[in-house]
Amino acid sequence: MKACYPGTFDPITNGHIDIIQRAARMYEELVVLIMANPRKKCLFSAEERKEFIERCLADLDVKNVRVEIGSGLTVQYARKLGCKSMIRGIRAVSDYEYELQTATANLALDPEVETVFLIAKPEMTFLSSSVVKEIAMNGGKISGMVPSAIAEDVFLRIRSELV
Repeated sequence: MKACYPGTFDPITNGHIDIIQRAARMYEELVVLIMANPRKKCLFSAEERKEFIERCLADLDVKNVRVEIGSGLTVQYARKLGCKSMIRGIRAVSDYEYELQTATANLALDPEVETVFLIAKPEMTFLSSSVVKEIAMNGGKISGMVPSAIAEDVFLRIRSELV
């Protein structure tokens, strides 16, 4: 069975990587799906995010994972890819409330595509792309929050946005 893991991944974090690795063990194929979110202003282009994710995946033993850039309604794009499941990570109750509403809407749009929630590991419940950007903007270290393959590039881009 094939699944997708949609998100903005701006930038990808170690929390995202953990979800990717866990989902990759559950499915024959996993598509990491970079989608536009009109409520978010992204720092990195979709192409840059794809390159970052592919660079991070090269360091992992996940041969059944690929990365795509999508558009439109996520559930429709998942269906187009032949995915029967969409993976979503849950860090806190606030994530669950948002994700439950989205999953319910997606179920109404396409009852053949299920949403599967994976719970974040306790040490990663605080971790989000927004937190990484905030820490880097203020000169804090983001190593350990984003994969080492991209940490310097992410930090330098975020810091350069301040100039």
